[in-house]
Amino acid sequence: MSEARALAEVDEPEEQVQQSSAPATYPRLVLATPAGAPIPVEQRPAWLTALYICSGFLMFLAQGLGLNIVNVNLYQLQGTFSATIAEVAALSAAYMAPYASLSLALFKIRVQYGLRPFAELSILAFVLAACLNLFVTDLHSAMVVRFISGMAAAPLSSLGFLYLLEAFPPERKFTLGLSLALMGTLLAAPIARIISPVMLDMDGYHALYTMELGLALMALPVIYLLPLTPPPHAKVIQRTDVFTYLLLAIGLGLLAITFTLGRFYWWLEAPWLGVMLAVAIACLTLFGMIELRRENPLLDLRWIFSRQNLHLAGVLIVFRAVTSEQSTTSVGFFQQLGFQNDQMQVLYGFVLLASILGGLFCAGLMVAKRPGLAHVIALALIAAGAFLDSQSNNLTRPEQMYLSQSLIAFGAAMFLPPVMAQGFASAIQRGAPYLVNFITIFLFTQITGSVIMTAALGSFVTIREKFHSSILVENVLLTNPVVAQRVSQLAASYAKTITDKTLLNAEGVALLSQQVQREAYVLAYNDTFWLIGCVTLFSLFVLLLHLAWNRIAEAMAAIRQGAAGSDTSKQV
Repeated sequence: MSEARALAEVDEPEEQVQQSSAPATYPRLVLATPAGAPIPVEQRPAWLTALYICSGFLMFLAQGLGLNIVNVNLYQLQGTFSATIAEVAALSAAYMAPYASLSLALFKIRVQYGLRPFAELSILAFVLAACLNLFVTDLHSAMVVRFISGMAAAPLSSLGFLYLLEAFPPERKFTLGLSLALMGTLLAAPIARIISPVMLDMDGYHALYTMELGLALMALPVIYLLPLTPPPHAKVIQRTDVFTYLLLAIGLGLLAITFTLGRFYWWLEAPWLGVMLAVAIACLTLFGMIELRRENPLLDLRWIFSRQNLHLAGVLIVFRAVTSEQSTTSVGFFQQLGFQNDQMQVLYGFVLLASILGGLFCAGLMVAKRPGLAHVIALALIAAGAFLDSQSNNLTRPEQMYLSQSLIAFGAAMFLPPVMAQGFASAIQRGAPYLVNFITIFLFTQITGSVIMTAALGSFVTIREKFHSSILVENVLLTNPVVAQRVSQLAASYAKTITDKTLLNAEGVALLSQQVQREAYVLAYNDTFWLIGCVTLFSLFVLLLHLAWNRIAEAMAAIRQGAAGSDTSKQV
């Protein structure tokens, strides 16, 4: 209850609390009090609560589809822009560069200038950015618009959280509200893969962003008609904050670009990657040196790098590492086998359903105050799914992964809410300004951490593919009768068009080398699935030790308290 009381004090000014205590009746279609504030939760009809929940999911969907709509269609957009896969990947980098840090600045702007102007300007900027997508004609204009879209979309995830938390009373914000909000962040990726084939068939790139514009226009009246509880205003922005934020934005933006494009251009082969990484490190180092000397820093780095928060950041990075199995690794596996999004729609339908069920199940456990159990179940399910996927081969099809991917999606939806609830409670107990620091930890691990983990796993796949290719090629010798027969079988398909025996044999060897490379990729992805499973299993082992230690510490504290009580009674 102390956590809920602290949140209530942060969210509601004194006059709002006094108004909520007065009994009142509201007409059926009234969405706010005469002062413009939302109707208190206790007096709110059920349909209005449902409207707040739907509005939160709409914000997450509008923001998430804009983020994922390029990532899930990299290969399809090559033809649209007449570009290589590395050049199309630059669209994702352009989006992530401002998105990685802008939410931090927006939080402070919201506190100083008010929630209503912040929300109204944010949604107008998002609608404008969505309109600009309709005028994209080439890759360069697309990159500029994607950069603007990344800036405009940054506030929407915050608004999604606020609308979902607004729907519940203070005692349920950290349990039911937070679970649903974090579930909402997971839904956009599978939905993007389900709807992308239909959109691309209609009008290619423009159809995708016409749909994004439609979602933005749906969210526009919500902001103006459905109010949020305004937090207390405070002057939190100082002149030095502008300079230090620019350092942070440049550092995190360059990190996002480096790790997004590094595996496509390869880390040691593109000198500009090293230059960008060096500039990023220099900017972040200078940012840290300035912030540590300030009395009122933009970020309290000493608190952020405390033992408790480092533990929290480690848990969040582990989450990003293990859930990358679904978001990138399994997708890359099927793309190597030649599958496209339209052939995986049913698979991602199962992923979407499992994410929803996992979020609801976690909400039940959070309401029952069993966060430790939610963590254990989540890690066990993710490990089971990863080990099932590690047994794949070149005959594996999406239907063979319905179970494993559903297990991973169910577990992923259960992982974050317990961690986030604990972090929010710790930050609020220290005061509202520490919410900025906690949001920084969350954003760094979920945005930058996601980019880093995707790059690391993609690079691991490439390295393992080269390893397996070298071993397989050593055993593919034309002097081997089995290999020679296979080359002849593969070359037979060109026998009617190529009469030269030498060229025909060369085509057979080329087809065989393609099959060898495909097998090497299958083995590399199996190694990655197995690695993710082992990391998850190790995390589960550490978690069980941590829970056991907490139980022992609680038991020892109870024994000491009982002994102290008995000594006191004897003295009496």
